[in-house]
Amino acid sequence: MMASSSSAQETGRWSLAGATALVTGGSKGIGRAIVEELASFGATVHTCARNEATLNSCLEEWSAKKLSITASVCDVSARADREALAGRVAAMFDGKLDILVNNVGFLFLKPAV
Repeated sequence: MMASSSSAQETGRWSLAGATALVTGGSKGIGRAIVEELASFGATVHTCARNEATLNSCLEEWSAKKLSITASVCDVSARADREALAGRVAAMFDGKLDILVNNVGFLFLKPAV
């Protein structure tokens, strides 16, 4: 499925048609906004997150908007998951990755002493 490029053309924005992108942590917040913006410019985007249910919900919404986005479950803190993600993306994009957005972050709250 291809991204809707009409909105980019109507507003005079540039095009990312043919570009590939990987955005980690793309199911919420800033990561999700980046995924949607890249796809709206015409890029083919793959994203990952730890929560499969959240990813599936996002994929349904993106599909309804006709955005070219795929997703997979990945915990980037686990080496095996990162390696699997790299292999999956390399295979999906025939080894061509134009854009990488490493959006994953962790917040550790500890009491101040």
